[in-house]
Amino acid sequence: MISLDDLNRLPQDEFVLQLAGIFEHSPWVAERVVANRPFASRQELHAAMCAAVAAATYAEQLALIRRHPRLGLRGRARADLTRASSQEQRGAGLDAVRADELSRLEALNLAYEEKFAMPFILAVRGHTPESILAACASRLGNDLPVEHGTALKQIGLIAGYRLTDTVSDSGGKNE
Repeated sequence: MISLDDLNRLPQDEFVLQLAGIFEHSPWVAERVVANRPFASRQELHAAMCAAVAAATYAEQLALIRRHPRLGLRGRARADLTRASSQEQRGAGLDAVRADELSRLEALNLAYEEKFAMPFILAVRGHTPESILAACASRLGNDLPVEHGTALKQIGLIAGYRLTDTVSDSGGKNE
């Protein structure tokens, strides 16, 4: 973990490197906020990063969404997960789902990807396999503009969790 004070003082390239994984495989988000330093709080940093995503082109947003892994990956595909994604999915119990739940999750993921041409995104902290399945099934009823916005909102939540795990507020104190 790095303190916000230390993060604010890093050279630009090191700042970006420290925050490169906050938004899945998208260091461009950190690159777009580095000039806004110093940040007074982790929440201010998070808000700036989310604003950078909101200001991005639709194509950039869609690319960010598509960089997120499918929930419930197994086998070799799981090896491609980032450490953060792996921990988040494990914390939600997705590594220990029953065979019937895994089958349903795979079917829902496929239906979602066929309908929206992007993976189902959910900030899984605090979720169970059952609530993840219910969320995916429910969101299949949405249209593309709603799901695009929902995916970005969920990505913002994921980024907030990851920032909390990565950056302590000024002076090294956690909130």
